[in-house]
Amino acid sequence: MSLNEWSEEIVIAETGEEPAFSEDMSGLMSIVDDAERGDREMPDVVVNLSEVEYLNSSNIAQLLRLRKRLGAGGGKLRICSVGSQVWGVILVTGLDKLFEFHNDLATAIASLQLEP
Repeated sequence: MSLNEWSEEIVIAETGEEPAFSEDMSGLMSIVDDAERGDREMPDVVVNLSEVEYLNSSNIAQLLRLRKRLGAGGGKLRICSVGSQVWGVILVTGLDKLFEFHNDLATAIASLQLEP
């Protein structure tokens, strides 16, 4: 899939199944690396899971690392468009308490724009 800089402050990951998911997470981590070095501002990130039908333990670990690094630098993470099968994994693992989820991409972006 792809990474899109929606604005200077917001990066959108329109990700899919492996290996696209891991590639997109690596790309996001590179952007976070740049921000930690001071080459850019720490972005807010929206991960769109509309094309993802399965999350494995590696994918979950990648999302947790991204959340931790973004938070440490003042960035925010939103996850949107989660399918029912993936939502089941999220509920069982308790990730619904760690991440902020939105039904669609537009709502996720709006939540970032409206938050101070």
